[in-house]
Amino acid sequence: MTRETSKAIGYLRRRAILQVVAAGGLSAALPGCSPPGRGPPVPLGRTTQASVLGVPNERFFPFYGTEPLEAEFAAAADRLRRAQGLGPGAILPEVQLLAVSGGGENGAFGAGVLCGWSDYGNRPVFELVTGVSTGALTAPFAYLGSSYDSQLRAVYTELKASNVLETRGLTAAIFNDAMADNAPLFKTISIYLTDAMLTALGKAYEEGRLLLIGTSDLDAQTPVIWNIGAIAASGHPRALDTIRRILLASAAIPGAFPPTLFDVSVNGVRYQEMHVDGGAFAQAFLYPAGVTRQRRAHMEGGRQVVPARAFVIRNGRLDPDWAATERSTMGIASRAISTMIAASGINDVIRMYNATRRDGIDFNLAYIGSDFTQKLPAPFDQGYMRALFDYGYQRARRGYEWAKQPPVM
Repeated sequence: MTRETSKAIGYLRRRAILQVVAAGGLSAALPGCSPPGRGPPVPLGRTTQASVLGVPNERFFPFYGTEPLEAEFAAAADRLRRAQGLGPGAILPEVQLLAVSGGGENGAFGAGVLCGWSDYGNRPVFELVTGVSTGALTAPFAYLGSSYDSQLRAVYTELKASNVLETRGLTAAIFNDAMADNAPLFKTISIYLTDAMLTALGKAYEEGRLLLIGTSDLDAQTPVIWNIGAIAASGHPRALDTIRRILLASAAIPGAFPPTLFDVSVNGVRYQEMHVDGGAFAQAFLYPAGVTRQRRAHMEGGRQVVPARAFVIRNGRLDPDWAATERSTMGIASRAISTMIAASGINDVIRMYNATRRDGIDFNLAYIGSDFTQKLPAPFDQGYMRALFDYGYQRARRGYEWAKQPPVM
């Protein structure tokens, strides 16, 4: 997510800072205006009890323990064995894991890599796919396989700014919940995420494969991992709308786009949660450490474990993004924030690398190299996104040279 708050919405961010500074004067001039309302938040200590659809395994809260997620991984392995005609407890063939990071328009890179990988001819079926922010928009297509490449390509090469956002007026920073409205993005998501795709997501889940999407619960200040396949397979009448809203929430850059509100219930009492970009906690993830506890125990005891390969697509650069910094409050604050976001993304890659080394999983990394020099001239510029898609596509089409460790190690 190196550039989620960069050029695509940079002008919105700069205006937001100016408006916050001028808040007192604007508030006095517009006394009748007030921020949009919301329902009551889930009370303190009840976060893990709240449910959207009543599906027991619809989501997980890793800050509160990984046991439920561990159980979900074990159940998925059992379904995978059945789907492959293996007996209970049998060692599975090599499993394939994929993490797709955030990155705004840079999601075109990951889309290009996946499509080029398909055309090269050795792209695997992934047993686990995770996504955050723009990676959440890519992940369902990656999860369902190469037959969805045409839709994935269209999303990142035909998208325009008007398909993503609608800017708001001058007072949005004070009297609204974001500088832009992402209703156009929800419409775009809905065009691609259809009933047929919902059925395919549910079928893949029943076959033992997992699709996990990350969001951030602002009230509880906790990451949430949504079990998209389980929701799709639930048969709930609101499953499709809920998944669309989860993808929207994961890509809701705080301050730039509105949060997504989820109506939930706790013991029959209704509340409302506020979710934003999963990148507030992690710009990419594979699995919490607790999920591989048993795997590590088997390795330490000399027992055989399931062979696994992890692929991480970093929709961003891993080298410094040089820029002249204006000596002003806004210039310094803006540059510092973008630096923290870049450092967070690098740290996420290093964390996943260290986790896979610890767990005996083969690590593979793709990222935008310093040889891609084209600059983004305007939000969601098609020329930029098509060039970046082609950059990723051509490298994968020739056989991508996956990095075996982060270049900053």
